[in-house]
Amino acid sequence: MSRKPRDPNTSSGQADSGRSTDYRSAGVDIAGAENALKDVSELIRGTHGPGVLRLRSGFAGAYRVPGTDRTLLASIDGVGTKLMVAARLGRYRDVGYDLVSHCVNDLLVHGGRPLFFLDYFGAGRLNRSSFREVVAGIAEACGEFGCALLGGETAEMPGLYRGEDFDLVGAIVGEVRNDELVDGSAVRPGHVLVGLGSNGLHTNGFSLARKILAEREKDDLSRPVPGTRTSWGEALLARHRSYLASVRPMVENHRITGMAHVTGGGIPGNLARALPDGTSARVAAGAWEIPPVFSALAALGRVTREGMYRTFNMGVGFVLVTRPDHADQVIRELRAAGEVAFVLGAVTRGDGGVVIKDD
Repeated sequence: MSRKPRDPNTSSGQADSGRSTDYRSAGVDIAGAENALKDVSELIRGTHGPGVLRLRSGFAGAYRVPGTDRTLLASIDGVGTKLMVAARLGRYRDVGYDLVSHCVNDLLVHGGRPLFFLDYFGAGRLNRSSFREVVAGIAEACGEFGCALLGGETAEMPGLYRGEDFDLVGAIVGEVRNDELVDGSAVRPGHVLVGLGSNGLHTNGFSLARKILAEREKDDLSRPVPGTRTSWGEALLARHRSYLASVRPMVENHRITGMAHVTGGGIPGNLARALPDGTSARVAAGAWEIPPVFSALAALGRVTREGMYRTFNMGVGFVLVTRPDHADQVIRELRAAGEVAFVLGAVTRGDGGVVIKDD
């Protein structure tokens, strides 16, 4: 599994009351984090034995179990500063659920199903009520996805966290049969991109969203998102969707050649990770309806189009790659399973770039 900084954004807009806002202005230095990861890459690779598989996309780590037909998959992640929105509204169960759902999707990218989960909850001072709600959300998601919650670590560190502030991290382990492992190597020019709708921001882009709302909406989360009856608080805390139930049957039927979980980096950053050498992707921006929460954030923060697509999922939570002769059937089955599914674009010949066009 490749390490990656949270919520990357390559937009270069300046941030003040009259100009565009980007993630650097919200305090996230992605270039610096990427350089730091390069510094330790050799140290990481030096620990790898023959069982470790090097998956190009790296949404999860992979370890082939000797003497079996199984590969273990593992992933670790957090929910970022969505925790601060949850704390503002006193709604902690949702972020517990989000944590598991995010990690399950990262395994799913490679065809995996979850086996067990562990969490880390570190706080300045443990609030038993909020802690219980977080764990209740984790347990709810684990039960829904057939994943055992084995345990975790709960730490009080008043010298590190202030008051009842806390951080939340989850680690997941799953498995996939060797003949079902999806690593993107089967993706070819002409293959079809199928998009699956998101519930909103999921768990990425919150540093930028919170900055925009603090500056333009006086940090009032009870205000409605422009053009809707949904409050900013409700929109931001909408749960991170898992696509396990609808996508795993496609894996078992060998209809999927590649997948991407659209998190930090948006569609361009994550879809590029699913493309083998010699290919690129063309995405049709008009293929789906962008949810109002993204349009509102773009308008309020004067965020550039590039900045929005590099920071947020823009209404696309997961992308499948399939052969042209399977595309219609895949979309029909996904819609029958309750998904908002649509042709997002196509794989082309190229150097790995993802182009979003207003087709």
